[in-house]
Amino acid sequence: MEYQNPQPGAGLERQPAAGQHASSPVPETVPGLGRTVIAETAVAKVAGIAARSIPGVYSLGSVPSRALGAIRDAVGSSDHAAGVRAEVGETQVAVDISLVATYGTPLHSLANQVRAAVYRAVEELVGLQVIEVNVEITDVFVAPPPKAAPPAGTEREALL
Repeated sequence: MEYQNPQPGAGLERQPAAGQHASSPVPETVPGLGRTVIAETAVAKVAGIAARSIPGVYSLGSVPSRALGAIRDAVGSSDHAAGVRAEVGETQVAVDISLVATYGTPLHSLANQVRAAVYRAVEELVGLQVIEVNVEITDVFVAPPPKAAPPAGTEREALL
C-alpha cells in the first residue's frame, strides 16, 4: 500500500548521494511548511566566535563589557556575543563588532580579516545574507613586560 502525503510538495525527493541506497530516499526541504526564526543572540554568537578566531584580536567589547567578561570568566562562564550586536531581518543581517586589538597588529588589516570571517561564518552557518559588518577597534592591548626572575645564586640567610 502506498501512502499519499496530503501536503503539497512533500513527495519531492532528490537523487541518492554516493553511498546511499535508492531504496532510502532523502526528502527535499519543503518551503512553506513552517518558519524558522533565528534570534539576534544566535547570530551575535556566531559572529563573535568568528571574530575571536582572527589572530590579533585580543578581546571583544568595550572596557566596561570586558570588565564584566573578566568576572564571568572567573566563575567559569563565557559570553561569545560580548561586544557584538546583530540586527536580523527575514533574509538579511547587519553586524556591529567592538574589539580590542593586540599591539603590533595592523588595525585596518585586522578589521578587514574580522569582517571577512564574520561574513563567511554568518552566511555559511546561519544562512542569512550579511549586508554589512561594522568593526570598531576601541583599544589596543599592550602586553606587560615580563617579570625579571630573581638571580639564581641569591640565597637568604636564616634568621635566628
